[in-house]
Amino acid sequence: MRKEYGDLVIETRESGVRWITINRAGKHNALSRGVLEQIAHAVTDVADDPLIRSIVLRGAGERFYAAGGDLVELSAVRDEAATMAMTDQARGALDAIRDCPIPVIAFLNGDAIGGGAELAVACDMRLQLESARIGYIQAKLAITSAWGGGPDLCQLVGASRAMRMMARAELIDAQTALAWGLADVVIRKASQEQDIEAFIAPILNCPAHVLRGIKAQTRAARRRIAFDDARALEQRHLIHAWLHEDHWAAAEALLSKGKK
Repeated sequence: MRKEYGDLVIETRESGVRWITINRAGKHNALSRGVLEQIAHAVTDVADDPLIRSIVLRGAGERFYAAGGDLVELSAVRDEAATMAMTDQARGALDAIRDCPIPVIAFLNGDAIGGGAELAVACDMRLQLESARIGYIQAKLAITSAWGGGPDLCQLVGASRAMRMMARAELIDAQTALAWGLADVVIRKASQEQDIEAFIAPILNCPAHVLRGIKAQTRAARRRIAFDDARALEQRHLIHAWLHEDHWAAAEALLSKGKK
């Protein structure tokens, strides 16, 4: 099923993956406040759908995944109150991704820069096309990261590399991103559909309630909840999964295989 929603194209595939495409190639897939709101709605819209196992977020065209905030729109943000409102809204939109109960995967089919890099890092995993780059280039505009992406980056690659990326406004290529843990896999342009499907296939084989239990734990880690609270959360999800018929069916199949 394919539909257009504002500046997005949304396709829900039979595999259980929802593809969200930022459809502003002519504007380098710039993230206006309206686009960010649409992304948040498209993500939260499937949060309670048991048939959707994962979300893939990409940009239209081949040049940009997302080229940061919409500078024309942001030029009107001129005082402290307006800046606070802008960051609160945008950070809230990215929080919809961070808090989504199913895995959200960024497919960097082009460069992710500035706010676009923050959007990519807000996702749970990143698939980076071999020609794509990711960069926190906000310093070139004499600003810092704005939408919660700074803490995300520090947690993902460590404070030293985050400092390097942000202070040097570097564009990180796919192989370096993979080595740093910034990307989870490099996607070859000639076989991108197959590479993406191969990466996602094991995720789709995971029972829906188990995926949600895993995401609950990684979300808790990102939020840095207390250690004992994180262990209690793990236990609650384990009890639910352990007593589920899927667990006993899988255990029986494994035991039967061992008896042969």
